Order: sequence, then C-alpha cells, then structure tokens
Amino acid sequence: MKTYKTKALALLVLSFMLVLSACSTGNSNNGGSTAAAEDGQAAAGGNAKTDDGKAEKKLKIGLTVPTLGNPFFVAMSKGAEEVAAKYNAEVIVVSADHDLAKQTQQFEDFITQKVDLILLSPFDSKGIAAAVQQAKAAGIPVVALDGNAEGGIDSVVMSDNVQAGRLAGEYLAKRLNGKGNIVIIDGPPVSAVIDRIKGFNEVLAQYPDIKVVANQNGEGNREKTLTLMENVLQANKQIDAVFCINDEEGVGAKIAQEQAGRSEEFFIVGVDGAPSAADAIKEKKSYAATSAQFPNQMAIQGVELARKVINGETVEPQILIPTELITQDNVDSYKGW
Repeated sequence: MKTYKTKALALLVLSFMLVLSACSTGNSNNGGSTAAAEDGQAAAGGNAKTDDGKAEKKLKIGLTVPTLGNPFFVAMSKGAEEVAAKYNAEVIVVSADHDLAKQTQQFEDFITQKVDLILLSPFDSKGIAAAVQQAKAAGIPVVALDGNAEGGIDSVVMSDNVQAGRLAGEYLAKRLNGKGNIVIIDGPPVSAVIDRIKGFNEVLAQYPDIKVVANQNGEGNREKTLTLMENVLQANKQIDAVFCINDEEGVGAKIAQEQAGRSEEFFIVGVDGAPSAADAIKEKKSYAATSAQFPNQMAIQGVELARKVINGETVEPQILIPTELITQDNVDSYKGW
C-alpha cells in the first residue's frame, strides 16, 4: 500500500514539472515573437540602425547662403536636399539676402533649433566669425561652402577659385593678344572672390600692355553691376574686355553693353557656369567664357564631411573642387547645374 502511494506521488510531481516546462517554453516563444515584432516596427518607422543595433538619430541640417536670388546658391541648396534625402535627414535652407546681421541671426536660429550641423556659404568671411564660434561652443560642426570663414570652422569645400581666376585671365589675355583696356567687376569680401581676383591678377601681371581702366565692386549682383557698368561705359570710350567675379555680374555687364549699343566693342568673361551664362555663351556674341563651378557637389561633400566630424573622425581642413573653362567652342557639351 505504501509502495503504491509512493509511486502515485512521484507521478504527480513529474506531471507538475512537465506542466511548468511547457509554460516556460511557451513564454520563451512568445518573447521571441514580441522581439521580432518590435524589430519590424522599428524598421517600419524608417529609423536607420547602427552596427550595435541602436536607432540612429535623424540628422537636422542648417544651410545659410548669401542669397537665393542667385541660381548658384539655388543649385547648392538642391545639392543639400539631395544628400539629405540620401540619409533621410531634414535640411533647413535660408537666405541671408547679402546681410551679415541676418546671416548671424540665422546661426542663432539654427542653434535654437538644435540642428546637428551647419553648412555656411558666407556673405562676409571675417564678419561671420562670432556666429561660427557660437555654433562651435554649442557643439555644432560648421562646414563652409564656396568660401572660407573665420571663427573655427571644421572644414571648407569650395572651388579652386585661384584656378578659376587664372583660367579666366589666361583666356582673356590670349584673346586680346596680350594688349588692351579691360574692366574688372569685383565682389563681396569673401575668400572665394578674393582668390578669383588673385588668380586673375597673377596672369595679368605677365601682360603689362593690358590696362585696367576701371575696377568696381558689383557685389555679385546683376542689377548693381548693370548700374556700375553704365557709368563705366560713359567714362571710357574704348573697352576691350570685362572680367566679372561671377556670372550674375557678367549678365548685368552684358545688358549694360547692349543698351549702350556697344556689343561689338568688347567681350565678357565670368565665373560660375550659371545657366544664364551658358545661354549667353551659346548666342556666340559678347559673352565669351566662364570658369564653371559645381555648387551641388559642394553641398554634397559638405554634408559628408560634417557627418565624419559628428562621428569623431578627422577631416581635411580644405577640399578644393576643380573648375572648368566653358567657351563658345565647348558650351554645347557642358552639362551645367
């Protein structure tokens, strides 16, 4: 009788242990299903994941440019939007409207909005220094585009502007056969403009018979240059060529030239490779050449550099993108912006 009771008790304990085991196994399976569902939901949310499985924060990018009235900076903003789409990032593009105080305020706004990186195309390379320092103090990487800036930027991506000036100068000097009267239309006090003038003047120094009869600041603006050029034309009876630091100025000079009825007198060389310049060059009239830049590529590389800074990687302090001389001979093969 005792033996029977003992066996019955043992069977009861064994049955209870099997039930516990089954419940444990069921909980384990449910746990695995829940984890898989959570992973699926995370993927559906669109958040990228790092190698350790953590969700990667969506980047917020701030881009401030001198003006969105210039197609060059419109192309730059499109480049920023293109690379932002690649990383599912948000990009905020603002125009300083050729106003240092406004660009400084835009930096403060970016800091308040807690952007992860700032792309800066400076209106004033020196004047923007305090704003750059403020962003850096807030831990925000700053990469300059199309011109250097003071204040401690992490890097700068820009055209080889000295090369752009040289290309324009070499073309102009060769077409003039080393002799003639020329006008230089300068621009804002940024490194890009300074470098273009530097490269142009390096070439000009080799041609003592090329005389600069006027040197004016068109501020990179078509309307401003139009007015300036009207005055230059009134003051000079003979002009053989005009060099402009960008194509907006070049188009302004062309309009003034046409209105004065002096289209056959001189040719114009600019910098940028803007659509308006390409169209003017295709006319095969007075607009002769432009040193083309690639603004969309600047923005794309700028974001890539800033991401490296955020990840603690060392980056080059300066990235130069080569320019290309576009003339009436090769403009038909120029892809443009």
